[in-house]
Formats: sequence, structure tokens, C-alpha cells
Amino acid sequence: MSKKVIQFMDTSFRDGFQSVFGARVLTDDFMPAVKASVEAGITNIEAGGGARFQSLFFYCGESAFDMMDRFRTEVGPDVSLQTLARGINVVALSQCPRDIIDLHAKMFKKHGMTTIRNFDALNDVRNLEYSGERIAHHGLNHQIVVAMMELPPGCSGAHTPDFYMDRLKQILDADIPFHSICFKDASGTSNPRKVYETLKAARKIVSDDVILWFHTHDTAGLGISQNLAAIEGGANGVDLAKSPVSGGTCQPDILSMMHALKGTDFTLDLDYKKVIIASDEFENAMKDYFVPPEAKMISPKVTLSPMPGGALTANTMMMRDTGTLHLYGDVIKEMSEVVARGGFGTSVTPVSQFYFQQAYLNVTQGKWKKINPSYGNMVLGYFGRTPVPADPEIVKLASEQLEKPVFTKNPLDILEPGIPKATKILQDNNLPVNDENIFIIASCEQKGLDYLQGNAVVNIRKTTDEPATAKKPTGKAAAATAAPVASIGQRDYTITVNNRPYSVSVSEAGAIQATPAAAATAAPAPTAVEGTDIEAPTPGNIVKILVELNSTVTVDQPLLVMEAMKMESEVKSPCAGKVLAIHIESGDTVQSSDLLFTIG
Repeated sequence: MSKKVIQFMDTSFRDGFQSVFGARVLTDDFMPAVKASVEAGITNIEAGGGARFQSLFFYCGESAFDMMDRFRTEVGPDVSLQTLARGINVVALSQCPRDIIDLHAKMFKKHGMTTIRNFDALNDVRNLEYSGERIAHHGLNHQIVVAMMELPPGCSGAHTPDFYMDRLKQILDADIPFHSICFKDASGTSNPRKVYETLKAARKIVSDDVILWFHTHDTAGLGISQNLAAIEGGANGVDLAKSPVSGGTCQPDILSMMHALKGTDFTLDLDYKKVIIASDEFENAMKDYFVPPEAKMISPKVTLSPMPGGALTANTMMMRDTGTLHLYGDVIKEMSEVVARGGFGTSVTPVSQFYFQQAYLNVTQGKWKKINPSYGNMVLGYFGRTPVPADPEIVKLASEQLEKPVFTKNPLDILEPGIPKATKILQDNNLPVNDENIFIIASCEQKGLDYLQGNAVVNIRKTTDEPATAKKPTGKAAAATAAPVASIGQRDYTITVNNRPYSVSVSEAGAIQATPAAAATAAPAPTAVEGTDIEAPTPGNIVKILVELNSTVTVDQPLLVMEAMKMESEVKSPCAGKVLAIHIESGDTVQSSDLLFTIG
């Protein structure tokens, strides 16, 4: 009897980049590996979307649209190219209005994509209706998603096979057009038995010709067993990757999956010799990139505090930038409570980022002293309905701090059109008004504008002795480098951010500690000025200064925008007066209590 061929998507060049390199990889470096993958017989490749859209503009000084065009040229017309979208967020961290959701599908079709995998972290089917309809309208395959994870210990009420089947039935009842259905576990925490029962139940609900897919990460070491459970339950396809990104925070390896299927009724129907050649080519392409040690580790504690593989390294990269990597263990521990009290939204972008940001604030500011605006908006209902109601105490805190009531309607109904707003920004800055630029502004905001104005600074990490060079160096150098990691024993290296070195030590057991390098981190002492000193509330990066020296400000007037863990927030003046001193510049990295302004 012939074996059933299991389809798979090679995620190396999207999820792999996001999960291992924080999505910071230059297009020229990996295109030869894309060609080798096609020559190995791989016909389904993940080519963008998710964090790999914003990251091209934020960190690589490149256009994601240009990258997608390069993909299509390289693979030819017949290979399926897939991207990832976040429901009404599409490829942004905040909700997008209807006109931008439509423009997203239009642009991704124009730039050579075949399929868009579309998920909502809250599993609120309303958030998939319009986005899915527009994906299908523009001639793309729509792979609709049910998002999965394991709940922290002691939690119940969602994320069971019955819960997922309820969401699947809602999708079918809503008559959303789709080409296939994916069960997506971004944190890799769902126990294999639950995966099996979920896929088996789904196969009974849908017709035999409906394609069922399963996606997971190997962060907790469960990836292969989860994939086997999904396949035995009725999945037609799974996601896999190639070395050097496979395993750990990314997807299981293609070769490992081929081996695991030996002696079963299933096969990937690949020539392993050709896969080895493609993997070798990919390893060579990535040989100069710094691989964070945490990206290749198995993290069993993630099953208690579900952190997606795709977000884990992006967050640790940012913590390296701000010298707070030593807090990572505390933040992950705190995530368990943040998830438990937040309504059980699936830990996948953007909700995983809300969880991490709130846990970060709980660690750096004190437990629940400050509600992260995005986390607060989620528990209040502005992103849609959470699977279960959030903790009433947290809802009350969020409502008080954000000065907003609980919201129960459709989030799309309160969003103003995005195209007119983006068009005005382009016109005001004398930039070409076209669909691509409109979408860049709408989805990337200030950093998208920086890119279009030629002010983007490359911030990738390679294992070289010299810092990477900014392609358009108009701000402070943000590129960082690391010394080659030793193969055994404690590994020590230095990462330089904004000309401030940080010493990072990684023990053989995987413990990570980052501290400012001796003496070198001391910034020039600010000029003493009499007045009210305003300090940085958290570590972060200065995005934009909103006031000028000697200007007059009022109480609660925003003074600057700073970013920490992908979260932008304003620092406001506690008093009225004149700006006597500005102690920082746009692009600076600051620590908690660093001096920002003096108001007198």
C-alpha cells in the first residue's frame, strides 16, 4: 500500500528568521539559499508577513515589497509563496481599518504572494471575516486559522479540543471564504494528545477534501511529537524548517520529520540528499549571523508561561539593546499570571507581545502598577472578545488608567479610514503617494516614515569584529556585534548598542546574564540646570522628541515618544514651564531613571 504524502511548508525564510534572528536578516544574504530550496524539490515556502514585514523597514533598511518581488523572481511562477497576517492587524501590531486591510491583500497579491495564513489571537471570528473576505477577493488563497496554546497551571475555560471545535464551527457558520484551515500553536505548548484530539475532531466536522494544516514551534521540545499527533489525527500538512534555524524556537527540521515518519503510513516524499544540499547552502548563507543561544535551547518552562518562539528572540534582542536581558527570566515567570488574568487570548503576535510588555512592566515598575495600553485595550475589548472574561480587577485597573470603558462592539467600527491619514503624511513630507508607500506608513508609522525619508538605520547582528554599517546612517549607529561564541564552557561576548558595550555571559547550562561593560557605559554627565528633572520611566529607545529647547510646555503635555519591547509610549511633563535642557537625542537608548529633560 502506498504511503500518504504529507504536505509541508518550508518556514526557514520567514518564521525561521523571526524565531532565531529576531526577523533581522538582509535579503541579499539568503536568496541563494531560496534557490537551493527550490532545486531540492521544495514547492511551498513562507516568504514574508508577520514580523518580517515591519522588520525589513525597522532593522534592515529594506522594503518588504522588494523582498517579496525578489522571492517570486527567484522561485519562478509555480512555487507557492505564503505570508502571515494577524486578522484585523494584518502585519501591524495595532488594528487596521477596513481600507488598509483591503490594501494589504491587494499589495501582497501584486507582489507575488500565493497564500495568506490569517489568524486572530483572540479567536474572535469577527476579526477574520472582513480580512478573509478581502484576501479571497484579491485572488489569494486564504488559510484561516484556529489559534492554540496550553493554559498556565490552574487555568481552565478555553484552549481545549471542544473550545477549538466551537471556534471552527463559528468559522464555518460565518461562511468566510477559505482555501485551507490551520491549527496554529505559536508557543509549541499544546500537549500532543490535545493536538491529536483536535485534528481528529476537525476532520469529522469538515469534508474530506478540506485541507487541514498544523503549525508549531519546538521551543518546549514537543514539535516532532505534536506534528506526528496532528498527522495521525488527520492533518494534510505541517510546517518545517532547515538548519541553522530549525528546532528550538523555530519549527522542527525537515530531515528530523522525514526520519520520524519512517515505518509509518506517511511520507514527505523528498530526497534527503537534496535536502542536505539545500541545508548546507542555507547554513553557509547564515554563517555570519549571530545566533542567540536562547534560540537554540529547549525551554520546558515555556509550557507554564507560553512564550511564542517567534517572539522570544525578538524580545531578547530588544532586551539586549536596552541592557535588560538579565530580567528575561523574571519576565517569563511573570507572564504566567499575566496570561491567567488577561482572558486567555492565544500567546501569538500581537497578544503575546501584550503579555510580554505587561509582564515587563510588572517586573520593572511593580506588579500591576502600570497597565500596558495594548494589554489594557485587550482586556477592555478593543481588540475583540477574549476567550473568557478577563479578571475584573485587571479590567477595572485598565479602565481607570486608560480612562476608557469596557467595549463590546466590533473593533473595526471605531477605526477611522487609514488611507487619507497616510496620504496626508506622505504629502506633508513630499514623498510619493502610491499604494506601497501608503501601506508602509499605515503599518509602520514613524519608522515607516523614517525609512521612506532615507533615515533608516540597519540593526542586525553578525559575528564579526566590526559593527555592521548603516545603509543610510542619519541617526545614531544602532548595529551591534558579537564575538564568536565558544563551543564549550561559559560563553562571553560583548554587544555594542549606541556605542555602549554590554557584557553577556552564557553558561553551559544556558543561564544568560547581561551587564553594562565596566566604565564604558558612562554617558557624558548632563549640564547641571536648576529645574524639575524628568527621568526615563523604563529602559527603552527614544523614537521622537516632541518639544524644542526653550519651548513652553503645559502639565501632561507629551515630551517624547519612547519604545520598549515594541511598545511606544509618551513621556509627559509633570509640570508647566520652559524646556531648560534636553539631555537625550532621537535614537538614544536609555535606562530607567536616565535624565531626559529639565523643566523650569
